[in-house]
Amino acid sequence: MTTLTTVYQGGLRTESTHTRSGNVLITDAPVDNNGKGEAFSPTDLVCTALSTCMLTTMGIWAAREGVDISGMRTEVIKVMSSNPRKIAEIQVKLSQKNLVATNDQKEKLKDIALHCPVALSLHDSVKQLVEFDF
Repeated sequence: MTTLTTVYQGGLRTESTHTRSGNVLITDAPVDNNGKGEAFSPTDLVCTALSTCMLTTMGIWAAREGVDISGMRTEVIKVMSSNPRKIAEIQVKLSQKNLVATNDQKEKLKDIALHCPVALSLHDSVKQLVEFDF
């Protein structure tokens, strides 16, 4: 079964539809690349995929272990290179105030984030700098 479909709308904008749910996602080229910057850019979505994958895989483990990570958040900075134009670095800060977990559980959560499927799928040339604040 198809996972998603994407249609080029013109004006450097795309519309992707998730087949199963019907949810729609719009992308725009960023202003610094001739776009309007009115929505996530494709490279923003790569960073979004990384941060959401980290949180999701941590959430799967945390639910099994009885650790509540509700409210955990990420802040992401994307650094682009110009020649070739690509993501050079993704900085992710994961934080949650007052996380109730043992030191071993916190270390496990960190390991899960660093080894989530998206993190493992990114090319080695994309530097991943991850900071934990919990």
